[in-house]
Amino acid sequence: MAIIASNPFQSIMRRLPAPLQNRYYLTLTIFFFVMVFLDRHNLWTQWRLQQSISRLEQDKNFYQNKIKEAKDEAEDFELTKERFAREHYFMKQRNEDVFIIVDKQ
Repeated sequence: MAIIASNPFQSIMRRLPAPLQNRYYLTLTIFFFVMVFLDRHNLWTQWRLQQSISRLEQDKNFYQNKIKEAKDEAEDFELTKERFAREHYFMKQRNEDVFIIVDKQ
């Protein structure tokens, strides 16, 4: 006659390594496995989110530099708009003559 175990998991527990036979350690191990691999906010998701945050911060710095350059160009243009108009649109004052010299390179 076979003896039926009172706990159905007892035979499984005997096959586990010694540290995992402690139910608290086993529970803690299963908890960490679920949190690391199966949870909605697992390590892979956190890593991908961190990568996207760093990429967005790099983009933010890039565009802040571009905005600063554009503001500097706008300030420079305000100071030299007469020169710009003379060079690109051949504008002149009433008492001036304009000579156009074309450089051939």
